[in-house]
Amino acid sequence: MSDAPFTDHYGVLRDALPGHDLPWLSRLRASALESFSVSGLPTQRRESWKYTSLRPLEKVGFGVTGAPRACISIDRAPSLLPAASEHHRLVFVDGHHRADLSTLGNLPEGAELTTLREVLTNEPDWLEAHLGAVSGDPGGDWEQPLLALNTAMMMNGFVLRLAEGTVLHDPIEVVHLGGAGDRPLAYHPRNLVVLAPRSQVTLIEHYTHLGEQPYYANIGTEVSLAEGAVLHHYKLQADALDAFHTATVHAEVGPDALYDAFGMTTGARLSRNEIAVRLAGEGANCHLNGAYLVRGRQHCDNTTRIDHLVPNTACSEIFKGVVDDQARAVFQGKITVHRDAQHSKGHQLSKVLLLSDKAEIDAKPELEIYADDVVCSHGATAGDLDHDALFYLRSRGIPEPEARALLIEAFLAESVHNIAAQGICPALMSSIGHWLAGRPKEI
Repeated sequence: MSDAPFTDHYGVLRDALPGHDLPWLSRLRASALESFSVSGLPTQRRESWKYTSLRPLEKVGFGVTGAPRACISIDRAPSLLPAASEHHRLVFVDGHHRADLSTLGNLPEGAELTTLREVLTNEPDWLEAHLGAVSGDPGGDWEQPLLALNTAMMMNGFVLRLAEGTVLHDPIEVVHLGGAGDRPLAYHPRNLVVLAPRSQVTLIEHYTHLGEQPYYANIGTEVSLAEGAVLHHYKLQADALDAFHTATVHAEVGPDALYDAFGMTTGARLSRNEIAVRLAGEGANCHLNGAYLVRGRQHCDNTTRIDHLVPNTACSEIFKGVVDDQARAVFQGKITVHRDAQHSKGHQLSKVLLLSDKAEIDAKPELEIYADDVVCSHGATAGDLDHDALFYLRSRGIPEPEARALLIEAFLAESVHNIAAQGICPALMSSIGHWLAGRPKEI
């Protein structure tokens, strides 16, 4: 598979990339680009990509993101939180930060939300110490070519930092708007979340679009949670149906810290969410959950990896999906309990509703256990709606389309209402309702 368009982008942007005058960052970018040039875009020959093909990317002539669009109403940057709620928001349009659409408010002492560009300008030494610290050795063997591409091409993103003991009660919201240009664009946001001991915050990411212009968002995020830190990390991906979305998250969870993540996918022609979590301190905990609704010829891939590295760590992972028409979904979840991780607990489950004969799911739940005193389980189910439940609703006078919609909504609602930030639940349920409203009446 050809990677030439993306390596050509680097030549066009090199002198315009932030921090191009910093020797350490230039070396990092060059190393990442060389690795990507050697490996190219992932192909289905790679075991972790056997169910997902990026060939559709080759059919779109993506350009590099140019100057940000000048006039965009704040109404085009919708919030997932109630209008009356207090929260802090950053807005990006085609990868460019828009201060005029952002509302940071007064962050409490010990909390900082800013952009990657800002940190590069004001604290390059701090960024040198943290960029790549969780995702791996920048000069090493990149196992994830898309993260290498992101490292070479990153222009902006957000940086969220909390000092020791800082508890942020109001959520942080980051909105990414795509498709604002007059041609297909590719952009590569890079995000860093660094929480000091006993700090806590809720982070909400919302990916949506301004129009139907194709675009490619390739996101890289690193999360570092020190002892006792808590991050509630929620994401709604509602990109345009002609868009492409690949996102890589690396999280390292320290002693007694919690990484609580939930992602919902409804958009993009092709999407892949790849999440790798390292439970690196005793008492570390991870909740990794998701929901997805795809139709038409959409392709949605959720690939996760959780490593229990030390004793007394725990993880829980539940993904639920609804697949209609000729859409295809992928769930690959791997939990590894390493030899020293005695007394660890790990649970994983994938449940999917297939609403048509041509809908597909490829599920690959995995457990690798090298310790002998653990409690672990995994499983995967796929099938149609419960016919008895459907018959019951029909017998109560509910038309079949409405009855099916009620069952689908109930199937997903449990996942949504289990998240800690209840303020976002109405928006997520509204997204489910909007998706259901778009289904044909002859369901």
